[in-house]
Amino acid sequence: MMLMRTDPFRELDRLTERLLGTTAHPAAMPMDAYRDGESFVVQLDLPGVTPESIDLDVERNVLTVRAERRTAPEGDVEMVISERPAGTFSRQLFLGETLDTERVEASYDSGVLTLRIPVAEQAKPRKIAVSGGSDRREIGG
Repeated sequence: MMLMRTDPFRELDRLTERLLGTTAHPAAMPMDAYRDGESFVVQLDLPGVTPESIDLDVERNVLTVRAERRTAPEGDVEMVISERPAGTFSRQLFLGETLDTERVEASYDSGVLTLRIPVAEQAKPRKIAVSGGSDRREIGG
């Protein structure tokens, strides 16, 4: 029988990486997603991130959002408290076939990244005309 020992410092490191993010293990970003008419809207919280540091990629049906936030002030300063998360933030969204990944729009305002993804034309409901009785033809004859 083997005895497993838990290392509390290793567990703390894992929790810190999950919350703050590292290049190897990026932190998650809170998200809301909803349908608004003919578009699917995704909003991601990225406070303190500059628009230039946001990177969006779509490959097949996977949308990847990456952003980086640095909180270390410039110059000769002594940090007293440092609670704000910094580092790399990342999130992958798996988009359904019904969304048009070619026409994704992105905007960033007040710390919120908003993505608008249109519903694909082929996925929109459409009316089908039904012909009346006068259009019927007799078969045979």
